Amino acid sequence: MQIYGVYIVNKKRPVNLDIGTIHLPITSYVSILHRVSGVVLFAAIAVFLWVLDASLSSEESFNAVKECIGSPFCQFIIWASLAALGYHMVAGIRHLIMDFGLGETLEGGQLGAKIALIVAAVVIILAGVWVWV
Repeated sequence: MQIYGVYIVNKKRPVNLDIGTIHLPITSYVSILHRVSGVVLFAAIAVFLWVLDASLSSEESFNAVKECIGSPFCQFIIWASLAALGYHMVAGIRHLIMDFGLGETLEGGQLGAKIALIVAAVVIILAGVWVWV
């Protein structure tokens, strides 16, 4: 209903403001995580550029960076960055496949999201094994 260019909205419509009760489809979670992993990668680039700059400054700073990389905290940062890179890459490939017209249906999108999560989990586990072993 429209009166003089103003839309009248039904005041009795249901409003759900409790985020904990909202159930999103798996495709939404994959998309949100893809964006989050991109933000993490953006922050990781800054950290790694700082480490590169520090390692190239002098021999002493190179040795300090070398010691720091051996610490569990730095190994966690490296693993988290590789995990974000792996997930972002897998989800990006999923989006590229969908750009070619594959998996655009509801069932195809859900299957592609599940496959992307499984492949990303394997990549993240392999990155952890590579960093900590």
